[in-house]
Amino acid sequence: MEDPCLSTQLIDGDGVFNVSGLESFMKEVKLAECGLSYAVVSIMGPQSSGKSTLLNHLFRTNFREMDAFRGRSQTTKGIWMAKAQNIEPCTLVMDLEGTDGRERGEDDTAFEKQSALFALAVSDIVLINMWCHDIGREQAANKPLLKTVFQVMMRLFSPRKTTMLFVIRDKSKTPLENLEPILREDIQKIWDGVPKPHAHKDTPLSEFFNVQVVALNSYEEKEELFREQVSNLRDRFQQSIAPGGLAGDRRGVVPASGFSFSSQQFWKVIKENKDLDLPAHKVMVATVRCEEIGYEKVATFTADEEWQQFEEAVQSDYVPGFGKKISSLLDRCLSEYDMEAIYFDEGVRTSKRHQLESKLLQLVNPAYQSLLGHLRTRTLEAFKESFDKAVEKEGFAVAARDSTQIFLEKFDKGSEDATIQQVNWDPSKVKDKLKRDIEAHVVSVRATKLSELCATYEGKLTKALAEPVEALLDSASEDTWPAIRKLLQRETTAAVSGLESAISTFELDEATEKELLLRLENHGRSVVESKAREEAARILIRMKDRFSTLFSRDADSMPRVWTGKEDIKAITKTARSASMKLLSTMAAIRLEEDGDNIDTTLSLALVDAARPGTTDRSIQSLDPLASSSWERVPEERTLISPVQCKSLWRQFKAETEYTVTQAIAAQEANKRNNNWLPPPWALAAMAVLGFNEFMTLLRNPFYLAVMFVVFLVGKAMWVQLDIANEFRNGFLPALLSLSTKFVPTIMNILKRLADEGAAPAAPERQRETELQPRNNSSNSNVTSAGSSSLTSSENGPEYSSPVAQ
Repeated sequence: MEDPCLSTQLIDGDGVFNVSGLESFMKEVKLAECGLSYAVVSIMGPQSSGKSTLLNHLFRTNFREMDAFRGRSQTTKGIWMAKAQNIEPCTLVMDLEGTDGRERGEDDTAFEKQSALFALAVSDIVLINMWCHDIGREQAANKPLLKTVFQVMMRLFSPRKTTMLFVIRDKSKTPLENLEPILREDIQKIWDGVPKPHAHKDTPLSEFFNVQVVALNSYEEKEELFREQVSNLRDRFQQSIAPGGLAGDRRGVVPASGFSFSSQQFWKVIKENKDLDLPAHKVMVATVRCEEIGYEKVATFTADEEWQQFEEAVQSDYVPGFGKKISSLLDRCLSEYDMEAIYFDEGVRTSKRHQLESKLLQLVNPAYQSLLGHLRTRTLEAFKESFDKAVEKEGFAVAARDSTQIFLEKFDKGSEDATIQQVNWDPSKVKDKLKRDIEAHVVSVRATKLSELCATYEGKLTKALAEPVEALLDSASEDTWPAIRKLLQRETTAAVSGLESAISTFELDEATEKELLLRLENHGRSVVESKAREEAARILIRMKDRFSTLFSRDADSMPRVWTGKEDIKAITKTARSASMKLLSTMAAIRLEEDGDNIDTTLSLALVDAARPGTTDRSIQSLDPLASSSWERVPEERTLISPVQCKSLWRQFKAETEYTVTQAIAAQEANKRNNNWLPPPWALAAMAVLGFNEFMTLLRNPFYLAVMFVVFLVGKAMWVQLDIANEFRNGFLPALLSLSTKFVPTIMNILKRLADEGAAPAAPERQRETELQPRNNSSNSNVTSAGSSSLTSSENGPEYSSPVAQ
């Protein structure tokens, strides 16, 4: 069953091109799918010469035919187009308005020329419909038509070879073999008589046209024979574009998808009465059409759901297999372009393909860069995690080197997976950024680790130096600073050795390693210097403590009791000399073995200058402490300047003078308390003045007995009250203490006497047994008296120790 014939008016009688009609026609016949496998056949000839009738029988179209019963008049206006039925390949048939019509008149031949030129430009086969009886006539109706066709052809710069099929209608009895030479001779004369451009002056007709002749009997008189001849002619149009087929060389053929645009441009140029350059036109059509195809493919690509999913996915994370999948999408898009644009000019097609590929890659590039960014971020995070674990197991440098190599290789694999086949994008910039990020992290971790190591060893060194240095400075002897130097060297060497071993895994350059070790050494020195400065700030307190310790305590560290036998002056001198030695030790930092004369200067200025025997005026007149710096001691190593030493010594003496004064007062009070007997002259006076009383006692024995009893009672009171020890604490405290113990002691003595008088006589052994508890009781009373004495001393001044005061 045949498909219904599809037709449309391509150009109306006023020369208006029907763009929408042609587009609809192409869609209905699916012309775009044909590529280059299609042919265009047009027919031209005098008006009412049976052109439409011939096409309808030849191609089974439905062009409007003239109604002979109504008279001969114009039937076809403009140019009509239809699709031939059951002819392969797809064949488009154009029915042109007839020439030499009375409707347009003799002078209106512009449309005839324009339509003829249009037919030659777009057709592969041009049918020239003419009457048999016009052959051989000079003024036949077809002669002006042929002349017009040839003149138009001369306007083409580089025309293609078109098949010109002369269809002789209403053939007579004259054989075709006799008619054809006459027709060809007439055609040649017309060709020779047409003015030609210089480039084609000697070009034969065969270079432009493939002239063929066919004759048909009259349709009205011999319809059956006409139909048979048309059927035979129809067979010649099957596979007309195949090699050896009816069509010409098809050099300027335009792909079917560009036929609409090409036809519009042809007609536009023809209407503007411009010369046609078919090769340039072919390039132009290819350019426009390939661009349209490219735009369509870009739109199709951007609307593709799979691409949209990829584009959205790469915004948030790395997508494995990105390169292969995007390459597949691009390849599919480009393949579709190649299929649609395959029949256009190769140069244009290739150029536009590159442009399409470039546009597609521009669309893909942001996603690709985002993917590499996520790959870089993911690789960096994985590197950080792995590197932190590796550092704990391996050496720092080995871990950094191995981890960097491993994760750069992982990035290379990831970027290789993201590689798009259609383009050779270089991920080296992203890789370089990853390298910089990795190096920055390694540097950061190395700095942190080194800082922690340095802080650890600095802490150890500080702990090893701080308290020992403080103790050594507190002792302040000749060997203080040598001991500190020895301690500093020992502990610093140990710390430096430990740090050097710890940082060996970092593989630092020699300069950096030396800098770290030197920094640790300097830290040790700074710890000593800091402690020295702290102690120097408390030097006055330290001096007073040392003076108080040496002055108030004896060699056994027991508190001194100022009995009057101690040499306070010597003790004071010794204590002050020790304090001055402490001041000398703390005056400067002596971490180098450079000698100085600070000790000598202080001794000369502070101790020797204070001796009463110093009479050298030159020594007294020159004050060695009247300076702001020490000789041979740099300013940065000075802790206490000479002027400050002098001020401190003056303040020290003023604050310790009271202690010495109290000691002297206590010693004098002790002497007074121990000397309780009257002076010798008083004893001599008493002996002389009391001689008479002494003789009276000798003459009266009763007085002697009474005196003996009084002596015994007094002796007992003396022993019981421990009067001698009480008065050692002072006169007033002794009186207060004795007054509280006097009455209890008298009562105790009387009670004992009463008990002894009432007891019977006992053996000597029993008496001794009884006397022993008495002695113990006596000793306890003495102790009790001593305790009372100590207790009472709290209410009065004590002189046993200035420290207690």
